[in-house]
Amino acid sequence: MEKEKKLVQEITSMEEDFAQWYTDIVKKAELVDYSSVRGCMIIRPYGYAIWELIQKQLDQRFKETGHENVYMPMFIPESLLQKEKDHVEGFAPEVAWVTHGGDEELTERLCVRPTSETLFCDHYSKVIQSYRDLPKLYNQWCSVVRWEKTTRPFLRTLEFLWQEGHTAHATAEEAEEETLRMLNVYAEFCENVLAIPVIKGKKTEKEKFAGAVATYTIESLMHDGKALQTGTSHNFGDRFAKAFGIQYTDKNNQLQYVHQTSWGMTTRLIGAIIMVHGDDNGLVLPPAVAPIQLIIIPIAQHKEGVLEKANELKERLSKIARVKLDDSDKMPGWKFSEYEMKGVPLRLEVGPKDIEKNQVVLVRRDNREKVFVSIDELEEKVSEILKQIQKDLLEKARQHRDAHTYVAKNMEEFEKIINETPGFIKAMWCGDEACETLIKEKTGATARCIPFEQEQLSKHCVCCGKEAKHMVYWGKAY
Repeated sequence: MEKEKKLVQEITSMEEDFAQWYTDIVKKAELVDYSSVRGCMIIRPYGYAIWELIQKQLDQRFKETGHENVYMPMFIPESLLQKEKDHVEGFAPEVAWVTHGGDEELTERLCVRPTSETLFCDHYSKVIQSYRDLPKLYNQWCSVVRWEKTTRPFLRTLEFLWQEGHTAHATAEEAEEETLRMLNVYAEFCENVLAIPVIKGKKTEKEKFAGAVATYTIESLMHDGKALQTGTSHNFGDRFAKAFGIQYTDKNNQLQYVHQTSWGMTTRLIGAIIMVHGDDNGLVLPPAVAPIQLIIIPIAQHKEGVLEKANELKERLSKIARVKLDDSDKMPGWKFSEYEMKGVPLRLEVGPKDIEKNQVVLVRRDNREKVFVSIDELEEKVSEILKQIQKDLLEKARQHRDAHTYVAKNMEEFEKIINETPGFIKAMWCGDEACETLIKEKTGATARCIPFEQEQLSKHCVCCGKEAKHMVYWGKAY
């Protein structure tokens, strides 16, 4: 038991130091390792397995909505990047440049893609001629590079994995419809797969994506009261089309510019899972993205029949869940701690006494609830418990978010909340960027989104007291 205690004690308490707690989990749950390149991470097999499950389920949703996967080069010529002024200015501080090929200096610098709008635009300008070529519904899975000053595994790294959807449409209405449709795909995915509740809304002009007409976002609240932008969807209108000459001949034989969208989700989703569901014993994974949904731990495995029964149960349960049997020579208590740390949703214990009684012990990771289950009813019970864990994690996260969502009607209330009880703050705003900037300067909070579901909390802007136009969710963010 000493070893079991020690393993758990190696994680810093989240109440004591949330940042260190997070770092402890990503390292000790074997999700990542630090690389020899500053700000870059090695995603270890267990961490990558979570990403593969995220990727698989997102990709399925993209294909169901008619999108096709493509792959673009990782290098962008400088001249191509310069074509959309606002876009290049927005990314300039984060761009990594290639200046040499071998020993020779390049005649034109190449940017390592921070995002691929310009590459897609260049391609679309060549392959779109007629209204019959539209819509183009493309997505790519790749890595991108952004030269961040401060980094943290999954949340902000120089290189990260993501998907980026890029679509082209005949009309402004179709582009807006696509932008919102993909935002809704993201929101449904977060809630039903990651068990993370989200707020859907529009970014302010100050916070929108460089070069976009409008940016829509889903925002989540982490355990420490900070917000995380979980996914974004951008409507570009015809701005990029005009910069890159992407035109098509319509049904009346008239030349028109296309309207475009872009949307993306990244490996920061794994960071969100950790910070929404984790506890002081480690990771807590929603069953939908758990590489191991059920761990089987034999008790007194040296005794006759125990390992045979454990293997038999593994074979049976592997038909309904992702199952692992740990028959290593470590002590059972050590194994319990190890798989708790890794966030495995459900543990099955089976020993000689259980076999005699034709039963097993099932223990939930999220609430430690322990039940004795007849071996004859195992498949049904395991399926039922995994579904319940998925549902309960979402409900627990929603209750946490709602309990840490506050209303501020003036700056005094706003500052008190942000300093004493961090979370989302709902407050009215006049729409003036000066107020938005002042709020950030005074409190460190940014406008997370103008939610689609508006409430009139008062008639006055929380900052200047003038007539309010929108209710906004504010918060300090990762």
